Amino acid sequence: MASSVSALAISLNDPAIGMGGLRHRIPVSPGLRCSSSVGSTIRRSSIPCYSRRSKPFACLAVSTDASIKEAVKTDKAPAALGPYSQAIKANNTVFVSGVLGLIPETGKFVSDTVEEQTEQVLKNMGEILKASGANYSSVVKTTIMLADLKDFKKVNEIYAKYFPAPAPARSTYQVAALPLDARIEIECIAVV
Repeated sequence: MASSVSALAISLNDPAIGMGGLRHRIPVSPGLRCSSSVGSTIRRSSIPCYSRRSKPFACLAVSTDASIKEAVKTDKAPAALGPYSQAIKANNTVFVSGVLGLIPETGKFVSDTVEEQTEQVLKNMGEILKASGANYSSVVKTTIMLADLKDFKKVNEIYAKYFPAPAPARSTYQVAALPLDARIEIECIAVV
């Protein structure tokens, strides 16, 4: 059993767990989370059970069943450029992958300008959201990646047309490079 626990710890990029610490603990699997009860308070942690515990503890199972997640796919938005989905719908949440300003039919950029790429990104994102049963008003968080942060104001003017108040939470970063030398990429999370 010691070798299987060490293998589990290694496969999860965690330091090996000593067997002495497992003597009074329940074996756990990936996908489980901890809840510890001290007196009458309950504390939940998103840190897996094998890495932090308080006594006494109980592990609550979180389903790792693949059937709770569904890939969202539409031909009205560019196909993924690698081994990922356009979006994943899990329970009532939609996670949209980074979207580029590509024309779905050709796979080529709509233009070289950040304004036209931003417009196309948001149109593509709208099609992915629609395919998942969501829309722009369902979006709770976006992340914008720009090749040049000097384009921030131009992007904001276009972005504001798509997201009604209250606007989603947002992060914006300048990055060293984007796929296919894009000027902008946007990802989002929506709730349906």
